[in-house]
Parts: sequence; C-alpha cells; structure tokens
Amino acid sequence: MSTNLLRLGTRSSELARWQTDHVAILLRFAYPELMTESVIISTKGDQVLDTPLPLVGGKGLFTAELEAALRSGVIDLAVHSLKDLPTEE
Repeated sequence: MSTNLLRLGTRSSELARWQTDHVAILLRFAYPELMTESVIISTKGDQVLDTPLPLVGGKGLFTAELEAALRSGVIDLAVHSLKDLPTEE
C-alpha cells in the first residue's frame, strides 16, 4: 500500500458518496501527491428498511460500522453527515 493513499470510509447513499468525493477533491487539491480511495461500508441504518429507525437505535445506526472500520485500520478517515452523528440535545 502506498503511504500517499488515504482510504475514506463512506456509506453507499448518493449523498454520502457525493460528500466523500467532495472531501477527496479538496484533499487532493491541498495535497497534490495524495491519492484517495473511497471505501463503501454498509451500516445497520442502511440495512434495516422495515422498521422505523428510532425503534432500532436512532442516529448512531449510520456511524457505528464506519467508526469500527476506522478503529481497525480498514479506513483512514470517515466522512459523516452531521445529521447522522449522535449528539446531545
């Protein structure tokens, strides 16, 4: 693996992929020697389609698998939408 390769974890939704591509473009503009790779990661929130999300577990459903991939070294960076992150109210 090249040391100039940055693996960006993302969900498979069109919005998530667009956001990740946008982040990758900005990073490559700032660091022209950098190569990026998008790694699609399926989350529980993407898989559970027949139950209202609050009944399954709420906002963390879209981030847990990405965070696990980050901790385990599968990806180097995770791109999230703030709306998907657990926050205090």
